[in-house]
Amino acid sequence: MCPVSESPNSEGAQYDFVVVSNRLPVDRVVDDTGDSTWRRSPGGLVSALAPVMATNDGAWVGWSGGADESLDPFDHDVFHLVPVRLSADEVGQFYEGFSNATLWPLYHDVIAPPEFHRTWWNAYKKVNRRFAEATAATAAQGATVWIQDYQLQLVPRMLRELRPDLTIGFFDHIPFPPLEIFAQLPWRRAVLEGLTGADLIGFQRPGDAQNFMRCVRRYLGVTFRHGQARISPEGAENDDDAWTLKVASYPISIDVAAIREMAAKPETQERAQEIRRELGDPTTVFLGVDRLDYTKGIRHRIKAYGELLEDGALTVGEDVLIQVASPSRERVESYKLLREQVEGMVGRLNGQYDTMEHTAIRYLHHGYPFQEMVALYLATDVMLVTSLRDGMNLVAKEYVAAKSDGSGRLVLSEFTGAAEQLKQAILVNPHDIDELKELILLAKDMPADQARRRMRAMRRQVLTHDVNHWQDKFLQDLTDLKTPETS
Repeated sequence: MCPVSESPNSEGAQYDFVVVSNRLPVDRVVDDTGDSTWRRSPGGLVSALAPVMATNDGAWVGWSGGADESLDPFDHDVFHLVPVRLSADEVGQFYEGFSNATLWPLYHDVIAPPEFHRTWWNAYKKVNRRFAEATAATAAQGATVWIQDYQLQLVPRMLRELRPDLTIGFFDHIPFPPLEIFAQLPWRRAVLEGLTGADLIGFQRPGDAQNFMRCVRRYLGVTFRHGQARISPEGAENDDDAWTLKVASYPISIDVAAIREMAAKPETQERAQEIRRELGDPTTVFLGVDRLDYTKGIRHRIKAYGELLEDGALTVGEDVLIQVASPSRERVESYKLLREQVEGMVGRLNGQYDTMEHTAIRYLHHGYPFQEMVALYLATDVMLVTSLRDGMNLVAKEYVAAKSDGSGRLVLSEFTGAAEQLKQAILVNPHDIDELKELILLAKDMPADQARRRMRAMRRQVLTHDVNHWQDKFLQDLTDLKTPETS
């Protein structure tokens, strides 16, 4: 267990570094006998923060993933975990409702229409309050708190009101919309007030940071200078209660070391060769890896690929598309509809173009273990990332990191955050089906020396800006903002 320090301000507050996210960094595993245990969740965020948690007296506040489940704080791996309880109604209204049917589509350029329900908003406020109170009871005097993502946008201000001694960071993992779109949110002012309770807010792209500051100017009357502004609580009579808010871009990245290590293993490389043999040794393997989400442009990708088959520019047997579409938010109606549409498109194309020996599109509606994903990257000639809007898209960076031999081509949507770092990718507007088709063929036929030059440049960027670089930069900037009184 992490060492304990005393806090004079809040009974039970004891941890110097607290991460707050919608989910805890562990997943429940149930064995054949029905017994359950916990395992560390996959993903770069958990891997990046584990060393920080281990060395900085850290705790993690979040939901366990089970509805109506009350758990006491517990230790697992290097984490001290503080579960926050959600009822089944709150899972439906706070998480599936306001977070994923209101905020998610609104923040992704209204690709799907957002729904605005007061009951969902009330649940969002209630759950955010519960997270803030749990965090306030966990943090030591003068602790650093790092809040993650759009589900918890009200927590920074709530937490500041409960514990003004804390240093509060917030990172937004998804896009932040322009003023003209954010204006649709009936509770826009309350959300902005919640976020501006932080000392430091990080966004994926400079454009997201600019969108946020513009919204704050419009609805809160606060002007930023060089990314900083002075925030005063409502009704404050002097500047003693105010704080400085810094807003900046911190592009998130991946656990490069883990991917390179896995890609170098002989068994991973053998599995990559086996995948190509199972596909019938095609000339070109195209790959798409996404959550099944309407922001990912999967329908645009399949439409373009189908038209290339119809045009005769691609040939079944010589070319194959693997589409991994891991399940996502399956209880949300728009996601159910998307699955039907995608599977209908795949079924029609395979029915029309499959041969006895070969399939046009290998559609895989399930997740894959880490080693299998890296093997898929190694087996792939052309990676297709056609997101209509994406905060970052880490799959693109994972593909680049895995290609240690410099092979491979990356077709990357210009509407991803990754496009700002991976400028040597083949950048595409996925809404333009003709351009998408043209660039898919450009990637397929690109001379090997040109493709290697592009990949080497992208690899330099990814290898020097991994997830550890991301968290180091954010936490250093947050530490620098601490005043003498909270150091």
